[in-house]
This record gives sequence, structure tokens and C-alpha cells, in this order.
Amino acid sequence: MSCCCEQKQESDLTLLDGVLDEYASVPGSLITILQKAQEIYGYLPQDVLRHIAQQTGVKPAKVFGVATFYAQFRFQPVGKYLIMLCQGTACHVNGSQMIEQAIVEELGIHDGETTSDGYLHSRCGMLGCCSLSPVMMINDETYGTLTPEKTKKILRELKARASEQKGGPQS
Repeated sequence: MSCCCEQKQESDLTLLDGVLDEYASVPGSLITILQKAQEIYGYLPQDVLRHIAQQTGVKPAKVFGVATFYAQFRFQPVGKYLIMLCQGTACHVNGSQMIEQAIVEELGIHDGETTSDGYLHSRCGMLGCCSLSPVMMINDETYGTLTPEKTKKILRELKARASEQKGGPQS
């Protein structure tokens, strides 16, 4: 992450006015403000973090520190398809490493990376579907008892559906 002193502003900070009006003076509300900011922008742009610090009176280092401490916060725009691969104990024991390799092979991206057509690969701690391990979620849909082959097939079918919706050729 770049230095918090950079003054580049790209975000429409007025979108945050209602949240800040409601929570800026409430002690202990920084996480709530960050969550609501992420709902508004889809991630936490640096200029938004600086604005939150300025409007709440919380030092920028603390705002950045809290935001980077919690895994729920993102600092890059999320792709159209968020692929969360569970790394919980059951998934790990049942081969989540092989599923991750299949994602890498099929999409050409590693954890935290996004493809040009909007697929974001993200490891997560636990999805709560241990009986289906190994498991991944793509947006709000859960896929379980995965194998590398099944994973690649799911990703190919998703890409084909996305291509059909756009009216383009299938890849």
C-alpha cells in the first residue's frame, strides 16, 4: 500500500456523508464506518481512508492499521466474480491446495489477483461448509466436494455463461 500522505483523490467522498454524519462522533465506530464505506465503494480506496480519518479525528495510521488488520477489508476493486477458496482445517486436509492449483491453472491468477475479465481469487479462513470440503464460493453460490477437474469444469461453465450473457463467443 502506498504512503497515506499521497493526496490523490478519485472517489466521490460525498457518498460517505450519511455514514459519517451518523457514526463519526460515536466512540468505537471505526469498524462500522469502514464496513459501510466498503459497501458503498466495493473496497476501501486510500482517499476514502484518509477522509474517514479526517472526519472522525482518528489518526490516519490507526485507520489504515485497523483496515489492514481485518481480512474482511479490501483495498482493490473486487472482480465481478469473487472466488473464495476455503482454507479451513477440513478443506485443507481434503485437498484445498489441489483446488487452488486448478484455479491458478484455469484462470492464471493467484490468491488476491483479479483477471482482466473480473474473476478474483481469494483464500478465506472458513466458509462453514466443512461437510462439503474442499469447498469454494463464487459470489453467493457454494461448490463442494471439489476435485481439480470439477473445479476447472465449474470455472469453464461460468465463463461460458458470462460470455453468452454478453453475446460474445465462448472461450
